[in-house]
Amino acid sequence: MPSPPSLSARNNAVRPSPRAATRLSIASHYSRTGTARKEHKPCCRPVFVSPWRPGRSRRGCCHGQRRGRRGLTITCGKAPKLQHANANPRIGNNGKRCQLHSGAARAVTGILMKDDTGVSMEPGSCSGSESETDGSPCPLVDTPKQEAAPLCVRVRVDGSVFPAERPLLAGESEYFRALFQSGMRESQQEEIRLQGLSARGFLITLSVLQGERPLLSADEIVEVIECAAFLQVQTLAKHLANIIDSDNCLLMYHTSAVYGLLDLFKSAALFIRDIYGDLKDDLRCLPQEMISYVESLIPNSYVMVGTHSPSTKLLRDSCRTVCYLDEEEDDWRVLTSLPLDASTTMASVAVLDNKLYVVGGVADVSKNVVDSGFCYDPEADSWSVFPSPAQLRYNASLLGHEGALYALGGEFQRKPMASVEAFRPAKHTWSPAASLPRTATNVPCTKAMNRMFICLWRPKDATEIYEYVVERDQWELVTTLVRPQSYGHYMVSHRDNLYVMRNGPDDDFLRCMMDCYNLTTGEWTAIPGQYEALFTAAVRGDSVFTLNRQVTEEYAIRDLRWKSRKTRKGFPRIGTMWTFLLRLPRRKREPLEKTVPTSRQELGRHAVWPPNAHSSCLD
Repeated sequence: MPSPPSLSARNNAVRPSPRAATRLSIASHYSRTGTARKEHKPCCRPVFVSPWRPGRSRRGCCHGQRRGRRGLTITCGKAPKLQHANANPRIGNNGKRCQLHSGAARAVTGILMKDDTGVSMEPGSCSGSESETDGSPCPLVDTPKQEAAPLCVRVRVDGSVFPAERPLLAGESEYFRALFQSGMRESQQEEIRLQGLSARGFLITLSVLQGERPLLSADEIVEVIECAAFLQVQTLAKHLANIIDSDNCLLMYHTSAVYGLLDLFKSAALFIRDIYGDLKDDLRCLPQEMISYVESLIPNSYVMVGTHSPSTKLLRDSCRTVCYLDEEEDDWRVLTSLPLDASTTMASVAVLDNKLYVVGGVADVSKNVVDSGFCYDPEADSWSVFPSPAQLRYNASLLGHEGALYALGGEFQRKPMASVEAFRPAKHTWSPAASLPRTATNVPCTKAMNRMFICLWRPKDATEIYEYVVERDQWELVTTLVRPQSYGHYMVSHRDNLYVMRNGPDDDFLRCMMDCYNLTTGEWTAIPGQYEALFTAAVRGDSVFTLNRQVTEEYAIRDLRWKSRKTRKGFPRIGTMWTFLLRLPRRKREPLEKTVPTSRQELGRHAVWPPNAHSSCLD
């Protein structure tokens, strides 16, 4: 993957050209509802840059030390000397150890304190935080027997006070963890003051740490990104990445570059790349280097694999291929051929970390289950094998979530199952997970806002949505839809909406009905109209790709409705089809008729996982 833009590009993002300054006023440009944030005027003095650490001031100033907006501490004027704590405490005239000067404590902890005259000063802007003229080191705080810190703490931000639990703050924020473990006087105080953050941003931060998943406005996004960068809260940055959409992706991209949240920056850039055609005009307000970085990324492609049984070298099946949609040519091209031992008949197919996984499947009419899993890596353009689940199964569902593959339900020897197993490629092992609420095969499943959902049918005319909570390893009922002909057979997600496809009037599966459940409001909405044979779909940005033998349909999602956007030729194959998204490296692809047969013998009968360990991969 290409490297992110250099620091100079981020500088350009912070101080745009005069022509683009109005359009780059962050919230006002991208949401049309926010207000532009003020920028400090540049200082004319020499500038010295050093890495920023939690606790240093974030407020700008005309001179002296100020917090840079990209994770740097910028000092104008003479470069200060670095202070070092002395392990040997200073002994005063009375024979007792001297405590740490308030200025040095401020430099270490970053907490607003009072000087000897009782006047409050900010860390990094007071004389005590600068280097001493005599160059003498500051002694450590004398805390031989400190009382246990209270379990709860008050955090004062921008004039508001928020009660919070110390274990929660220390467990989620590197800033608070370093503060509470520093042993300084401030680590034992009942009230902590944070400078330069907004009260609303910190309130949202607390709500996310407590398990909530709020949707944010443009102004809130900027303030929350600022909190995530200053407090170093990975959970908050992850939540921001989960709510990226076409309305806020440019704002996320710009603001994460300003505050140095690299993971969020990359996630926003990839999302923009996937819907680049819809944002071309809006992208012109960004610096050219940031635009070039987006253009250098690989977009998601629409990929499908059909139903195929195992083959042999003597009976080569040219149809045993994985294909992708060439949107420029409006045609299907061959991505790769399936290994000869692999079966997609009644198999489970899913994508995790841009790799395609095939698990299970039957090898013959007796429904003997294939005892190996197969993984395709588009970056290496090769297949490898990995262990099958402890419980062999077919007609199961497979879903990639949080670095693991979940095999859901299915059947074995014609008996439905409720068992669930999770495969973690990093450990190349399967482990049991909480069983489904009841036995089920071909379970409709999807992910929304980085949450895992399944759809189960319960007689009579009831469809239930369950969520799997990874932290507690349990399934929780989210909602129930009671409606005639409510058998949900497929489900996809877009933003915070779950779309459930169900059989149409008189149990007609070829004319599907659709219902939408919103996770934020908890309300169901019946989508008007009927859709032909919606048994598979993949969502990219605000577009949905569906496929059958006659047509490949691209829908645009607007106001919960699916409106036809573009129609292409279908895929002339019979049987079940799986569709998904993959980022495919740019290389010349073979024509549809040309395939390269592969076999497990070439991979090695005793191949192990991961593929780069000992097994040989076939190109």
